[in-house]
Amino acid sequence: MPGIIGKKIGMTSLFTADGKYTPVTVIQAGPCVVTQVKTVETDGYEAVQLGYGEKKLKRVTMAEAGHYKKANTAPKKKVAEFNTEGISVNLGDTIDVNLFIEGEFVDVVGTSKGKGFQGVVKRHNFAGVGGQTHGQHNRARHPGSIGACSWPSRVFKGMRMAGRMGGNRVKIENLTVLRIVADRNLLVVSGSVPGAKNSYVLIEK
Repeated sequence: MPGIIGKKIGMTSLFTADGKYTPVTVIQAGPCVVTQVKTVETDGYEAVQLGYGEKKLKRVTMAEAGHYKKANTAPKKKVAEFNTEGISVNLGDTIDVNLFIEGEFVDVVGTSKGKGFQGVVKRHNFAGVGGQTHGQHNRARHPGSIGACSWPSRVFKGMRMAGRMGGNRVKIENLTVLRIVADRNLLVVSGSVPGAKNSYVLIEK
């Protein structure tokens, strides 16, 4: 399998074998159930759909209930699709944290925390005006000139300005798997991953 669905538990730290102090993120990786197997004959491409976390039956439509019944499993809270070209997987199989080994590199995909409408200092790391010089008043965190005069008489697309920040799909690449707790399906990776606590993430090999 090229990946698995997980849940971000939180951050902590540990010491590596060489005594290096390392911030880490704890992820509950699976167990996930194969809820659908897509093939070239039926869907035009090869992929597998994984489901993670159980949901009450009354919370799903009849169509969804029938979909999960084919896999002989309960309805799932989170569903994701992974490309499985050349990999044989059966409907109803369970994928857990044993998919990974310590020391390998993984990519983690998540949704970053939404921060609402933010100014240019927070959103784009502008320095601001700094000291109150040149007779300025209350302009320390403002963007300054945006370059529009008689030409081009408009604001160019992509200009770094204030706006909504966060809530984006973010992939963090090449995180090291430092520890695996198989009996609790916990995966400890180096560094931070996007999203809040208890948010869903995709771990890709």
